[in-house]
Amino acid sequence: MKRLHRSWRQRTTRRVALVLDGVSTPVNVGAIVRTAAAFGVDRLWCAGASSTPDAAGARKVSLGTERYVPWSVSPTVDDALDEAHAAGFYIVGLELTDESVVLHERVWPDSVCLAVGHEDHGLSKTALSRCDAVAYLPQIGRVGSLNVATATALALYELRRAEWSPAP
Repeated sequence: MKRLHRSWRQRTTRRVALVLDGVSTPVNVGAIVRTAAAFGVDRLWCAGASSTPDAAGARKVSLGTERYVPWSVSPTVDDALDEAHAAGFYIVGLELTDESVVLHERVWPDSVCLAVGHEDHGLSKTALSRCDAVAYLPQIGRVGSLNVATATALALYELRRAEWSPAP
């Protein structure tokens, strides 16, 4: 198992980070942190009213994986996005808007930071205005949205899958 995972790590060069914009439910934060650890996220910013990975509910779901993802608290989403930009990340908001592109149809740069929003309200207007791009996950069922932790997991997987796939 370790050898298998090592071969994938060797094929991975893209830096990936996350900004949580008001993701307030600890269970969602815990699930996001566990997925972030699994996909080698380099940095996590908990902005505004976001719960933190050390909250009791988050720790229960993350099963201690918060130790593998460097994280910090930012008072506002502006502060978190400023730090992400300063660290060289291209900010991609995960939200369905008129300007959104399909996540899997885009070629992304080598340093991508996904910004995900509140469970009910999505990304704030402030966050959306600061994103370099906005992307969405296409859905064909009768449900128009996914749980924030599920959407984040799918988006992180897609960023890695695109990196691992041979060029056409």
